[in-house]
Amino acid sequence: MSELPLAYHITFGTYGTRLHGDPKGTVDRTHNRPGDPILGQNDAWMREEQSRMRFAAIFLTDQQRQFVEGVFPELCVECQWQYHVVAVAPDHVHALLTTRFDAKAVRKLLKRRLSQTLSERWPLVDGQVWWASGGSIKWIWNESYLSNVYNYIERQRFTPPDEY
Repeated sequence: MSELPLAYHITFGTYGTRLHGDPKGTVDRTHNRPGDPILGQNDAWMREEQSRMRFAAIFLTDQQRQFVEGVFPELCVECQWQYHVVAVAPDHVHALLTTRFDAKAVRKLLKRRLSQTLSERWPLVDGQVWWASGGSIKWIWNESYLSNVYNYIERQRFTPPDEY
């Protein structure tokens, strides 16, 4: 096994869209290992999370999703990361990339640069943010897992609606 993983699968959500207690389920720092149960619906916890929100939740439009998927490869080149694939949903981003840099620092920089780029086209209200804090990083150590993650993300890529 090499010192560095083959790639990182980085996932992060948009602001306010995956709150703990949500019926869709969430994970946290202590429930984030393979086989751990997903944290289920908890109305009190969700109300607590909602009460701390300073702005409405952010859901990316189709145009914003397509834009992020389009600028992501250029961002990887600029930051000296090897791009594999990215998929942008209305409420989260999945990115697969290889880098020699610290994965947490990469996730932080990635979110900051995407925020700047999005805000140039779609300015936010002062203090509002595009992304939720944190996110998930999975280290990929073997080719089989890399292929599975690549295919998983590729299936989720944005497909523009047919234009008539």
